[in-house]
Amino acid sequence: MPSRGGQRQPAVVLVAVVPERRRTSTAGGGGRRRRQGIMPVKSSASFRLTALPMVVMAQLLAAAVLTLTLVWVLHFRGGVSWERTSNPILVYTAHPLFMVIGLVICTGEAVMAYRIVLGPREAKKAVHLLLHLVALAFAGVGLYAAFKYHRDAGLPDVRSLHSWLGIATIALYALQWLVAFVYFLFPGAMMTMRADYAPWHIFFGIVIFLMAVCTAETGLARFIFPVSDYPSEAFVVNFTGLAILMFGVVVVLAVILPSRY
Repeated sequence: MPSRGGQRQPAVVLVAVVPERRRTSTAGGGGRRRRQGIMPVKSSASFRLTALPMVVMAQLLAAAVLTLTLVWVLHFRGGVSWERTSNPILVYTAHPLFMVIGLVICTGEAVMAYRIVLGPREAKKAVHLLLHLVALAFAGVGLYAAFKYHRDAGLPDVRSLHSWLGIATIALYALQWLVAFVYFLFPGAMMTMRADYAPWHIFFGIVIFLMAVCTAETGLARFIFPVSDYPSEAFVVNFTGLAILMFGVVVVLAVILPSRY
């Protein structure tokens, strides 16, 4: 276009940029995720299995653990006694019996309470809380038996790895129970606080349960370690340890698997 001075001004060209239409198909979205290196998020339903078979298997393993422990304590160890004049080994035998029933079996059942109990959530919560309380009571009796045997026999306390794991497990167990009581049962706790703490409660609950399983395994190893000729008692104790380990694995699977597929 000519200007007033006779010189021609450069022309201005406007270019319209049309944005590319987004692909809304599933295949296109998956292709972009693959090109960007982003894996699709998978939930617990990806196991293609529900918690029901694990719960049933856990009950069978719990019965096996209890049966093997009773056979070992009553048949091979001569039972349990609290009398001062009796054999001090009978006092010490109460320690593994009460610990296995409390920290392993009762704790495992408490962890699976939300999968086992049928009914409203409040009923499941009450069973979960009471089973943990029963487990702590059994653990207290078992801990008393160990300290009583050491005191009567003149042995030092808390020297082995088993004792360290046991003390740590019981202390964390009691702390977890108290914190959960404040967060989930105390009337003044807000719902946002409960929602924020719930994942940590589940995580620490599984960790403490696995600590109890490890403590039981190290305790059984202490009973069999001095044995040199490997009698039939060793077979029973070893099978008890295997049953406890399998019970722990199955309980964790029952917790992480969905209740429905």
